[in-house]
Amino acid sequence: MTILVILPSKDTGHRLARWDGSAQLSRMSLSVGQPNATSWRGFVFLGFSSFGDLQLLLFVLFLCLYLVTLTSNVFIIIVIRLDSHLHTPMYLFLSFLSFSETCYTLGIVPRMLSGLVMGDQHISYVGCAAQMFFSASWACTNCFLLAVMGFDRYVAICAPLHYDSRMHPILCAQLIGISFLNGYLFGLGMTLVIFHLPFCSSHEIQHFFCDTPPVLSLACGDTGLSELGILILSLLVLLVSFLFITISYVFILAAILRIPSAQGRKKAFSTCASHLTVVIVHYGCASFMYLRPKASYSLERDQLIAVTYTVVTPLLNPIVYSLRNRAVQTALKNVFQRRLLGKG
Repeated sequence: MTILVILPSKDTGHRLARWDGSAQLSRMSLSVGQPNATSWRGFVFLGFSSFGDLQLLLFVLFLCLYLVTLTSNVFIIIVIRLDSHLHTPMYLFLSFLSFSETCYTLGIVPRMLSGLVMGDQHISYVGCAAQMFFSASWACTNCFLLAVMGFDRYVAICAPLHYDSRMHPILCAQLIGISFLNGYLFGLGMTLVIFHLPFCSSHEIQHFFCDTPPVLSLACGDTGLSELGILILSLLVLLVSFLFITISYVFILAAILRIPSAQGRKKAFSTCASHLTVVIVHYGCASFMYLRPKASYSLERDQLIAVTYTVVTPLLNPIVYSLRNRAVQTALKNVFQRRLLGKG
């Protein structure tokens, strides 16, 4: 339906405005209202809008990767839960890391896939804040869990005779609880720093989910204090947790170098190789995204990095950390054999 409306104008006294449907009505309301603040409490993702006909191909690719990621992480959690030989601190931490990665992807990837196939790239103001809170919380939790896993490797290599007494169940539960609690607190802090700001008339997010840098770029006025707040919170999460990992590996390296046989050194280092691989990818992507000035943001480059740590990295965990681990492979065989014998 088409509606003609007369609006006041400085030049002619009045002017005609034509609306064709409710979508154009909402866009016109932004220009008629306040010039610097939007009355429409929502955002539009523009992350993959420039890919045109490739969006369907991206949907199929990301869907396949996501299904493999979700299945493998859930499967690892189940196998660790069912096999008593894997009821050790190392695999306990690994199962919670898989759980955290699964929750992280659940808050981002399904919404991204829906936008690619359905074409609806709108998200409400509250929905955007909720997505930012949960994605930031789980991302921070992953950092703390990786630091805890580094400490576990330090005790296992540097004090193997005291491993069972030091890494007792109560301490493991406390370390996991602290990791999740700190993750939620930092996620809440980052969300509040962003969403206490007023947003300008542009509500188009140059990204495929509500991440802190692209949403912050839409804020009105002086955002210097908020940028500083995000930088401080990111530094606390990334650098503090990475510092613990670095200190752990300094002692681990010193202990490995003291092992007399080359075979012994190789075996000791192999227990840390998977953890180091995940740490390098995870912290490399996160540092690039959050520990840099606002002026260096780039849509194409940032999206590539974001796809890496939202889709590829969660898939990397079960591959390099579990599926190539002999203990996990043995547990997988035992679980399948018990299921087959049970059915037989």
